[in-house]
Amino acid sequence: MANIVEFKNVSMSFGNNHVLKNIDLEIEKGKFYTLLGPSGCGKSTILKLIGGFLSPTSGDVLLDDKVVNDLPANKRHVNTVFQDYALFPHMNVFENVAFGLKIKNEKKEIIKKKVKKALKQVNLAGFENRDISEMSGGQKQRVAIARALANSPEVLLFDEPTSALDPEMVKEVLDVIKELSEEGLTMLIVTHEMNFAKEVADKVIFMDGGVVLEEGTPSEIFDNPKEERTKEFFSKIL
Repeated sequence: MANIVEFKNVSMSFGNNHVLKNIDLEIEKGKFYTLLGPSGCGKSTILKLIGGFLSPTSGDVLLDDKVVNDLPANKRHVNTVFQDYALFPHMNVFENVAFGLKIKNEKKEIIKKKVKKALKQVNLAGFENRDISEMSGGQKQRVAIARALANSPEVLLFDEPTSALDPEMVKEVLDVIKELSEEGLTMLIVTHEMNFAKEVADKVIFMDGGVVLEEGTPSEIFDNPKEERTKEFFSKIL
């Protein structure tokens, strides 16, 4: 399988805070990756580097074999779903999902078609005219996922998409992400939902202290971790 994302010796620092240290990473096209590890270990920074919201201090980030260190977010075929939805409250569901397409000057009939398809993918068909303020947290997050999907991304990133949700709403969002994973889209998710990661991910990447400690299949990482730090982390959480 071809790699769609690569990190080559990537480091990221904010002043004296070295968030990532010489990261090498390969993300295969069409696979679902879960980034796990304690808070502050660099997981969200990796997503921001792929998404174009940060440029590495050193090393190279590649998309489709091209170095994209300084390529802005809107020029990448990557979309990110954030934990706080980042929706426009003054726009209805259709307008939110269509936002990126309108910026690209897509034709009206194409926008309508893509919005309709994306809402169907997140189980919100028929919600086009609904006000954002009338929606539950789970529905808002599914609108945010639909907005990302409408742009036909090559890579879809999720930064703790369920952390702001009530427990009963978590499942409806994770179910949608699970369905998308079966469609063969390349996806990376930062999450604390361990059972979801174990069940759905093709590959699990475990990080701590700005480095990748180990990566492998869910059974390799959850059931037979090699590193003591990984064992310690899971013993506290699982």
